[in-house]
Amino acid sequence: MDFLPPEIEDYVLYYTEKEPDFLNELNRETWEKVLIPRMLSGHLQGRVLSMFSHMIQPKNILEIGTYTGYSAICLAEGIQPNGVLHTIDINEELQPIVNRYIKKSGLENTIINHVGNAINIIPTLSEKFDIVFIDADKTNYANYYDLVFEKVNSGGYIIADNVLWSGKVIQPKENLDEDTLALINYSKKIQNDKRVQNVLFPIRDGLMIARKK
Repeated sequence: MDFLPPEIEDYVLYYTEKEPDFLNELNRETWEKVLIPRMLSGHLQGRVLSMFSHMIQPKNILEIGTYTGYSAICLAEGIQPNGVLHTIDINEELQPIVNRYIKKSGLENTIINHVGNAINIIPTLSEKFDIVFIDADKTNYANYYDLVFEKVNSGGYIIADNVLWSGKVIQPKENLDEDTLALINYSKKIQNDKRVQNVLFPIRDGLMIARKK
């Protein structure tokens, strides 16, 4: 959902760093060829993720939900030398486009692409993470949070996408579907977790930022 008037969004994008050409190409190809292309982070959110990563200067990043690889590449832009970004997605069909654009980005030695169920893969990862980005099946957000929490360094960040869910989160309770309820419950979980500092950014479809104390 676009929460900003089109004229304001155009203004915001005009005064936001341009995405690299290969990411613009990935954006276009995703919209042309892939199902549900609005799942792509896109220009503004991608630059926000890149900015967060440059500010935090992470050693290791975990992304849950690769889609076509746009957000993974943006997050990897700010990673430390010799750092690693693990990204997980269950959809094998998207792997050719993911791998092609990771290679175009020059980050093939930085981004490790896992295919499978994140619930099973996360426990096998030995690294401690400075950023975790959750952007996968909504009903498992709380489970992903619980699985990764002890793997996040103190002062690290857990970022969850789509927490505004096109505005559905403020609809009457009787109209809420399973995904919307899961996202509401995720935000409540973070709000009530005294182990983190949190803020919900109304960027695109909503980013919940939780910093581990």
